[in-house]
This record gives sequence, C-alpha cells and structure tokens, in this order.
Amino acid sequence: MQLALFLIFGILCVAGALNLLFQRHPINSALSLVVVMMSLAVIYWTLGAEFLAAAQVIVYSGAIMVLFTFVIMLLNAGEEVRTRGSKAAYFAGIPGVLGVFTLLTYIFLREKSALGYANLGGGLNNGVSNIAEISRVLFTDLLLPFEVTSVLILVAILGAVVLARKEN
Repeated sequence: MQLALFLIFGILCVAGALNLLFQRHPINSALSLVVVMMSLAVIYWTLGAEFLAAAQVIVYSGAIMVLFTFVIMLLNAGEEVRTRGSKAAYFAGIPGVLGVFTLLTYIFLREKSALGYANLGGGLNNGVSNIAEISRVLFTDLLLPFEVTSVLILVAILGAVVLARKEN
C-alpha cells in the first residue's frame, strides 16, 4: 500500500511541479503549487509523520498559498483571460481523478480489512505519539523561535501590503 501511495502521489507531485513551471497565468501556477504541497502531505503521512503531514496541509497548502494568492492579486499581474477550460482537463483529468480515487479506495479498504483497523499511517507503534513529542519540544524548548517566526511573517505581510498600495 505504501509503495502504491508513494508512486501515485510522487507522480502527482512531479506533474504538479511541471504544471507550475509551464503555466502562463500566476493563479494557475499557485493552484499547481497547492497540488504539490498536498501530494507531499500524503507522502509524509504514509511515512508515519502525521504531524508533518498536518502541518504541510495547514501551513503550506493553507496559509502560505493564501499569501501567494493575495500577493499575485495585489501586484495586478494583468487581466485574466476567461476561458471555458481545457479540453485536456475534461478528457484526461476527470477520468484520472476518478481512477486515482477508485484505486485509493480499494487500497484503503483492502488494508483496513487485512490489518483489522490497525495503524494505517505506517508509523512506529512505540507507545509515544510523535505529535505529543513534537508539541512538547515546540512549546517548551523552541517557543521563542516559534513566536519570532510568526512576528516576522506578520511584518512581511504588512510590508507587502504597504508596497503594493497604490498612491492616489
């Protein structure tokens, strides 16, 4: 199961990265980057790093991509050309998504029945949750760098808004 998931989402990650490079519109590139980040989250999850997978989804796919989208829109990258969509998306994308969904459903159901609802993440079962250990270190030993990083990100957002503001 882990090899199949790794191959599927590894190929999806590389395809999203290539699509990111070859897109003409910045918003489409940002959406391709979301596909790459979500694929990486699934790969982390299959390796047993549940906290890293959750952080990947929340921080990178959520917050950072929202910032990228706002920066793209603030910079006025030009008028978006409205299209009806790509024919390739209809002929290859929709069946591809259905195929991947069907394959993943089959793999999950087969593994769940074979393991008897055991740990599907593939992580180590040594009695200590990696989420509990990471959160203990993050909020005790690394609290100051964590808070400084959040303040730096806030200053960067404010700076981007001030620089993108148009003078009347």
